[in-house]
Amino acid sequence: MRTLRLIAVIFLALVCVGTAFGQGFDVAFGVSSLTSPSAVVNNGLFFPSIAGGAYPGFSADVLLHHRIGVEGELFWRASQDLYGGYQPYRPIFYSFNAMWAPHLGPRLTGELLAGVGGEDVRFYGIVNCNNFFGCTSYSSSNHFMGDFGGGIRAYVWHNVFIRPELRLYLVNNNVEFSSGHSLRYGASLGYSFGGR
Repeated sequence: MRTLRLIAVIFLALVCVGTAFGQGFDVAFGVSSLTSPSAVVNNGLFFPSIAGGAYPGFSADVLLHHRIGVEGELFWRASQDLYGGYQPYRPIFYSFNAMWAPHLGPRLTGELLAGVGGEDVRFYGIVNCNNFFGCTSYSSSNHFMGDFGGGIRAYVWHNVFIRPELRLYLVNNNVEFSSGHSLRYGASLGYSFGGR
């Protein structure tokens, strides 16, 4: 929940920055899937793959100078999966990126981005309590990550666009799973404020 609040505050800040500078500001909602190396058994321990499932999410960006800007995104697994066949869990990916958005044609804009963020894996059925945030029904395992990716915005009606996208997540010390890298691929539907 804290992660979602942080992302909401950052998106609000991006809206304010985009309005203040009079530059382009884009918001989008999308659905993706995740692919990653297969599960492995190492020294008798099972490490599952994080692949599969539907990942809905939000993204927002603001162009600050010409076609260079910043972008933030949040994607989470829509349904819980079972870790090792018994423990419900849900991964959440969030990132903050530098972005270059070259104009490719009258109705096409590219996006190339790179940045940092985190992977928050929530294991459910575990009660966690503390004095500051109360109790939750999950325990989180957080990991720093880098991400690289891109997409192509195809404007289908005025400032409404469809964006096929691809992200490579490089998760540091991702000891719960078979690999520290995964690939998210999907599409988003978005809107550009202040021109395109």
